[in-house]
Amino acid sequence: MKRHYDYLIIGSGVAGMSFALKVAQTGKVALICKTTLDEANTDLAQGGVASVTNRLVDDFDKHIHDTMVAGDWLSDPEAVRKVVTEAPEQINALISWGVEFDKNDDGTFDLHREGGHSEFRILHHADNTGHEIQTSLVQAVKAHGNIDIFENHFAVEILTQHHLGKIVTRRTRDIECFGAYVLNQENGKVDTFLARVTLMATGGIGAVYQTTTNPLIATGDGIAMVYRAKGTVKDMEFVQFHPTALYHPGDRPAFLITEAMRGYGAVLRNLAGEEFMQKYDPRLSLAPRDVVARAIDSEMKQRGEDHVYLDVTHKDAEQTKHHFPNIYQHCLELGIDITKDYIPVVPAAHYLCGGIKVDLNACSSIKRLYAVGECSCTGLHGGNRLASNSLIEAVVYAEAAARHAIEHHNHYEWRDDIPEWNDDGTQHPEEMVLISQSEKEVQEIMSAYVGIVRSNLRLNRAWNRLDILYEETEKLFKTSTVSRRICELRNIINVGYLIMRQAKERKESRGLHYTLDYPPAPKSDDDLKL
Repeated sequence: MKRHYDYLIIGSGVAGMSFALKVAQTGKVALICKTTLDEANTDLAQGGVASVTNRLVDDFDKHIHDTMVAGDWLSDPEAVRKVVTEAPEQINALISWGVEFDKNDDGTFDLHREGGHSEFRILHHADNTGHEIQTSLVQAVKAHGNIDIFENHFAVEILTQHHLGKIVTRRTRDIECFGAYVLNQENGKVDTFLARVTLMATGGIGAVYQTTTNPLIATGDGIAMVYRAKGTVKDMEFVQFHPTALYHPGDRPAFLITEAMRGYGAVLRNLAGEEFMQKYDPRLSLAPRDVVARAIDSEMKQRGEDHVYLDVTHKDAEQTKHHFPNIYQHCLELGIDITKDYIPVVPAAHYLCGGIKVDLNACSSIKRLYAVGECSCTGLHGGNRLASNSLIEAVVYAEAAARHAIEHHNHYEWRDDIPEWNDDGTQHPEEMVLISQSEKEVQEIMSAYVGIVRSNLRLNRAWNRLDILYEETEKLFKTSTVSRRICELRNIINVGYLIMRQAKERKESRGLHYTLDYPPAPKSDDDLKL
């Protein structure tokens, strides 16, 4: 079946839904969601949204400087300034869609401070800000008559000239996106969604690793699809490991202990109860995430321990419960009273700073294709994301993409000559264990060799093992009836390869990419200044 839309949106987090709400007044929108609308990385974001709102003590230049420092000076200054200066306006947009941020008694925003920030500038809703945003946007999207929602649909490939029989390579100019092949998971049929404009908003890649805070749907689908379509993908070596995921073996995804808890005053300790951050960074527990994650990783390896502790017991118990109600309740259900007990924590794959390369209008290297949110590489994050910059980046770039798409979408026509999906000669794979075992192997390879600390030896080993898995999986894909499981396996292998290859290409330790073969240069005083 062929479906025609003005706007095709693949992904339903804050990036995809905010774009949908902005463009729906000018055309018909298809919103593709591979599970349900409420399952997205956005929903799990605890900390909040960074924006300069208290002008008495804060300003744009401070936020810009903090972002550049956290990104190890690899961030694109234009992208940084764009997000920081447009953030307040997009905060108002979120509020207009029903998002409620916590306020003080005098009506001002109750602002948090997180690692790497020089001021209190994090707007939040208790400790479940992402859930508040996701819930509000879901209600707004469902209420809009021009938005068709396709839950339990999975985008298999984007459509380009390749599907018209033309040879497309990475040197081909003017590659265009005409829509996507989309699998209806309820009936197993693949429909052809033709669109004037396509937006990729598929989120992150955490499921490529064994331990992650991401929902298990975070398999890098959009990045893999664009890479296979010969689009430009950048900075994949910069994978952020959140320093403090709750250590509870067997949980996948891992429960996140928000950055805001360290901003609130929580202290990291080893299993002997000793503070250790003073050995690694003068900013102690408020150092940026890459520094803290490596410090924890080093402490665990030196001591032969499988986690460390986060201690908030010295803070007022009632205030702790008030600020972190969900963390308090979740830990209590596991027998941990955070007002009295240390919280066992461990680093976990959390956020990708790279992705589909886009310009200031969120345009990718493929015409008619935009990318927004974690799957995109705007240049904002550089070598490391500053805490709570991601949600606001998604909304700011959704606005940029919407403005550009609205201006240009009527210039594009649907390509009805795109052939429909052909699965002749394929069959259901007889042994699903082949897929599940390969998934585990990819996650083990990435965690062991392409994790927090890397080396040429580890990366070469990852290359050799991923190459075998790639060949096996492509052969299986070509002979199997299409399914979400086989597509996700293809995608995590593609994404794992990109992380590993671009890590090999970076001959330095910089930001989140830390390699034993190229020790980092000493930090200057300005690098460490908050």
